[in-house]
Amino acid sequence: MTLPSSYTLRVATVADAQLIQSQREAMFTEMGEAVQRLERVRAVGEQWLHSALAGGRYSGFLVETGQEVIAGAGLLWQDMPPNAQTARAVRAYLLNVYVSPPHRGQALARTLVQVALTECRKRGIDVVTLTASEAGRPTYERLGFGVQSEMKLLLTEQGDA
Repeated sequence: MTLPSSYTLRVATVADAQLIQSQREAMFTEMGEAVQRLERVRAVGEQWLHSALAGGRYSGFLVETGQEVIAGAGLLWQDMPPNAQTARAVRAYLLNVYVSPPHRGQALARTLVQVALTECRKRGIDVVTLTASEAGRPTYERLGFGVQSEMKLLLTEQGDA
């Protein structure tokens, strides 16, 4: 889990909420999401991140070069009931894995995910989930993530159906 020599890793703070939100927007834009839809949730996204970072519900990891943050990843700590896979009531959801395009191809995303998984192990977490983009899927598969069946219904787009 070492970074190239010109990069450093740090833990995100509450002051990074706006930066993390901007990385989220860049990530979703690259995946084809309409910019206008992202702009509508910018302020509330920043507020949520600020609150989640302050309250410990979200942990973030950032990679810098010089004074510029160029990559990040986060963990959302979820309170979930025990199930057949785990007796633990806390699980981790990996999200916001993003690397700025000029810095891709240097295993920064892989390193960030490994750092996040190390944090999960430190906390005794034994179930980590994520939603993979097509670009990210090979990295996650190489790290041992497998496909699970999950479905989604957007009630806001259902109308009165």
